[in-house]
Amino acid sequence: MKLSVVISAYNEEKKIKDCLESVKWADEIIFVDNSSIDSTLSIAKKYTSHIFTRPNNPMLNVNKNFGFTKATHEWILSLDADERVTNELAQEIKKAIKSENPQPSKPPLVKGVGGIYEGRFISGFWLPRKNIIFGKWIQHTGWYPDYQLRLFRKSQGRFEEKHIHEMIKLNGEAGYLKNPISHYNYETIAQFLHKTIVIYAPNEASSKLQNGYNFNYMDSIRFPWNEFLKRYFAEKGYKDGLHGLMLSILMSFYHFIVFAYIWEKKMFVEDGDENITRGLKEELKKSGKELKYWLDAKEIEQEKNALRKTVLKIKRKLQI
Repeated sequence: MKLSVVISAYNEEKKIKDCLESVKWADEIIFVDNSSIDSTLSIAKKYTSHIFTRPNNPMLNVNKNFGFTKATHEWILSLDADERVTNELAQEIKKAIKSENPQPSKPPLVKGVGGIYEGRFISGFWLPRKNIIFGKWIQHTGWYPDYQLRLFRKSQGRFEEKHIHEMIKLNGEAGYLKNPISHYNYETIAQFLHKTIVIYAPNEASSKLQNGYNFNYMDSIRFPWNEFLKRYFAEKGYKDGLHGLMLSILMSFYHFIVFAYIWEKKMFVEDGDENITRGLKEELKKSGKELKYWLDAKEIEQEKNALRKTVLKIKRKLQI
């Protein structure tokens, strides 16, 4: 079975060469240039003649889906300009699609993904993604294994076009590969803030409202606070050191901006000062309890002495 790699890019002259180099082993490269005004297009021409120019669409998945229609082979690998395929992943992909009816191994036990598909017809594969953020591989904080459905049969998959972060919708069963895509994600704070404020947050705010979100002014506290607790504690961001702390705070800020855009779309609805003060007091009290719970949990996890660990567990249970 042969493979088409589909890449859609806009003004990616600094990253696109390494991306294309990592997939030059593929049977075909389909490149969709989103009307770049830098040297992205000229670089792409050195790697493929299958190039299509389209208007730069804010809904990124539109041009990706267009690229899928131009692929001529059975299997498609969808890749972004800031992603790379390692030699190990390339070999695994070749092996996975070699058979007419590939069978995956059991999927890893990861929250949010599951199902054992042995003995069934496979239409695609989830690939883990290794996010390098601010110069470091982030192994926790919700950024690994970061499974992405990127390898699929042409007739069986496409992106939905409702939200920027939509994943490929697959008609059929999916397996799992072991080797990750390398993703050179955020390189600077400015890049993170730009994408948050200009692209991702307003899109997510619109999506929440379209899905029936009921406005609550206290979500200006809950959204960011819950995100911080999830990233730093539940997803063990503290194991990523200062990177983990900073990313947890930045993602908390992201969710605050999402709420701010929702408020804007609600025409800056007002509420009485008394209601806000009372609600804030209760919310901060609740937040303090949640923080103590997670700090105690972290202390128990890191305690080496078995007896001391047991004592801490008992104390925590009594406090609850």
